[in-house]
Amino acid sequence: MLTVVKIGGNIIDDPQKLADFLTDFAALEGFKILIHGGGKIATRFSERLGIPVQMHEGRRITDAETLEVITMVYGGLVNKQIVAALQARKCNALGLIGADINLVTAEKRPPKNGVDYGWVGDVKKVNQLMLVRIIEDCAVPVIAPITHDGEGQLLNTNADTMAAAIATALAPHFPTRLMYCFEKKGVLTNPDDEESVIPRINRSLFEQYKADGTISAGMIPKLENALSAVEKGIKEVIIAHADALNRLDSPDFMGTRVG
Repeated sequence: MLTVVKIGGNIIDDPQKLADFLTDFAALEGFKILIHGGGKIATRFSERLGIPVQMHEGRRITDAETLEVITMVYGGLVNKQIVAALQARKCNALGLIGADINLVTAEKRPPKNGVDYGWVGDVKKVNQLMLVRIIEDCAVPVIAPITHDGEGQLLNTNADTMAAAIATALAPHFPTRLMYCFEKKGVLTNPDDEESVIPRINRSLFEQYKADGTISAGMIPKLENALSAVEKGIKEVIIAHADALNRLDSPDFMGTRVG
């Protein structure tokens, strides 16, 4: 079994939560990949530098200055801190961005509905054979969501999208499950009620919840990617709290299963 796990800024930004998560991740059996964001830290650095932060439907609009910030934060600071922490837990991690070993190529997203996302990339191709080689050689890829276009241009790519693309590309090689870890227990009907977890979401329920506002902002692209991954053959997609990682196969697991 290959488990592709994505964590976001709400976990990364909290040292204790991140430490607990990495302990659970290091203990996770089977092949594994960790894909991380770091949006909150990137936002903080942008504000320090006086660079405006612009978002649209949970996605960051990326001008040239913002691209520099996220490359430094995602591909440098956050990635290498996670790798070092995993090494301390006897997990042989290898930090990568999409440009490394031509791992993930992407194309610049064209303006859509009047919104120009700037230097944002939509995944075009995953070098799955190289990833298979790394995984089978007992290294654990830790991947930051920076891709490249093959012509020397780096691109900011949504980490949820990247996780889904990588999991989908590897599904023919391993039984694969994808888990999105964040600070809530799952997708909630009421964001103020931690127990209002939706246990399962399919395409029709997603459209219904999106239309009535139950699902909004950053949860929209997360679920779009999850549903797309299931439709492309991923064995299982889970959205849950980071501390549920060590209870994936337990009867007391709480989270949202997508499909």
